[in-house]
Amino acid sequence: MDRIMIHGGKPLAGEVHISGSKNSTLPILAATLMTSEPCTVHHVPNLSDVRFMLDILKYLGAEVSQLDKNTLRIQAREVKDVAPYDLVRKMRASVCLLGPLIARLKRCKVSVPGGCVIGPRPIDLHIKGLNSLGTNITLEEGYVVSNSGELQGTTLSLGGRHGSTVLGTDNVMMAATLARGTTVIEHAACEPEVIDLANFLNSMGARITGHGTSSIQVEGVDRLKGSEYRIIPDRIEAGTFLVAGAITQGDVMVKDVIPQHLQAILRLFENAGFAVESGDDSVRICCNGTTQAQDFATSPYPGFPTDMQAQAMTLMCVTPGMSVVTERVFPDRFMHVAELQRMGAQIEMETATAVIKGVDHLSAAPVMASDLRASAALIIAGLVAHGDTEVLRVYHIDRGYEHMDKKLRTLGARIERIHES
Repeated sequence: MDRIMIHGGKPLAGEVHISGSKNSTLPILAATLMTSEPCTVHHVPNLSDVRFMLDILKYLGAEVSQLDKNTLRIQAREVKDVAPYDLVRKMRASVCLLGPLIARLKRCKVSVPGGCVIGPRPIDLHIKGLNSLGTNITLEEGYVVSNSGELQGTTLSLGGRHGSTVLGTDNVMMAATLARGTTVIEHAACEPEVIDLANFLNSMGARITGHGTSSIQVEGVDRLKGSEYRIIPDRIEAGTFLVAGAITQGDVMVKDVIPQHLQAILRLFENAGFAVESGDDSVRICCNGTTQAQDFATSPYPGFPTDMQAQAMTLMCVTPGMSVVTERVFPDRFMHVAELQRMGAQIEMETATAVIKGVDHLSAAPVMASDLRASAALIIAGLVAHGDTEVLRVYHIDRGYEHMDKKLRTLGARIERIHES
């Protein structure tokens, strides 16, 4: 396995270009199964999760061509109805195959997926929403099995204990696109990635309105056509590089972003005392004198994203004062805490809340990544720690960040990826 070595203590400076959104790409790639015509998708990030999804699409019968580094052409003339465990187990987002397969074939057998170890993430809301459209879903020996006749539009709710479900909204929206009549999805997820998928489906001939609000309306159509589409920038990657600039007291600009998607993250920086400048497609952050700790809680968009919790917590670990971080989306998402404590962070856990006392500095130590965003947090910690930090299990980072170590080096970071057989 590869590992990453970081010699910390150097402020980052410069510009970094942000890749396409991982969380948009995966459901959009799945949605290409809904038409027999070719789809061309631009701004596709080169990530292991994307490669896993493409392997699944190929297994299901799609033809995949790489037109350039970040552009794919996909055509699914014929589609199989079974997505096996050996392929699906590698990432949780493969659950978004349910909607497209049910829409096109009216039947499917998809393995219950795997993914990051950040606590239970059940798919009960997916099943509830899809069954409301007339599917008959059962769980059989680790597979989600669906047999249905004609899908029928209806009004349904996707509200859950921890808020709306992004992939659940994606699945129901895709299935409803080819259902008879009109579907109204109440308590729908409002994330930019849901909007991106809806825009892609509309470019294929779907009739979706209300995306970006908690009530999405889908007027069913008979068929979808091929499309050419560009994926939005990855707001989580952008936020991660902004944290890296802030924690090293540097001067970093992220380019090719949509600043509106970063508002909750930018408010945290501004309240903590950092200088933030937003342009049409860029955001710059730099140190503005004295900084102070901030409390924050994760919540669905437009709230503070759970995918930025670990990175922002790392920033609070070296920001003067006391901060309280509450995780309201995935209450068990604190696997990074023990590793940050190994580096000298002062963090006390109280169920789904972390109480942090900012320290003068972190100390380098060998640390082990447990999931995608924890990996990013530990690399960020290494950038500011005294000494050489070794981050193990960095295959997690490749799931959601395109060449993170190379991009950090362009900003002046002393970071090296060590390849091992």
